[in-house]
Amino acid sequence: MLKTLKNWHNRRQLNGEKYAFLFDEAADEDLICFDCETSHLNPKKAEILSIGAVKIKNNRILTSQKLELLINPRCKIDETSIKIHQLRHCDLENGLQVEDAILCFLDFIGSRPLVGYYLEFDVAMINKYLKPLLGIRLPNKQIEVSGLYYDYKQNVFNPVPINLRFDAILKDLDLPAFGQHDALNDALMTAMIYIKLQNI
Repeated sequence: MLKTLKNWHNRRQLNGEKYAFLFDEAADEDLICFDCETSHLNPKKAEILSIGAVKIKNNRILTSQKLELLINPRCKIDETSIKIHQLRHCDLENGLQVEDAILCFLDFIGSRPLVGYYLEFDVAMINKYLKPLLGIRLPNKQIEVSGLYYDYKQNVFNPVPINLRFDAILKDLDLPAFGQHDALNDALMTAMIYIKLQNI
């Protein structure tokens, strides 16, 4: 009930009907797995530098239906962040303006559920720009793979610590690592985790 009320209120905040489709029932059973790379590790200070997303359909990752966006930053990129994702100002100077990138992202995801690893951070980063742009927050259902993995690993009769680090999950599920901290690669690996957990 509370979720429905929040969604109704969110829908009322939408500026313009062009993006009303975000609130529709998803037209298919596809999912979108996505990831953002940012200028800083603190979401309040961070700007989005890149967005990677890929579609999941019938337990298959559709690499032919992917989204990879580079964004021209308006701020200095934190040195620590550069070491993590290897994106420098010169790599992004021909990137999109962040508002254009957000609208491209919305067109790609539609009303489909979103899958991610520590998805709360990525959704917060999208909402940081979406709220001033369209007056809303992402209404899409969210599926957190670290939560799915935790549920898979936990044993109520013999509780043990569960390592939720991304590389540890990949290793435990015997999945390949493509190299982290590239938005599209992270989205692809997260999609593999999701599919593996659905089929164990």
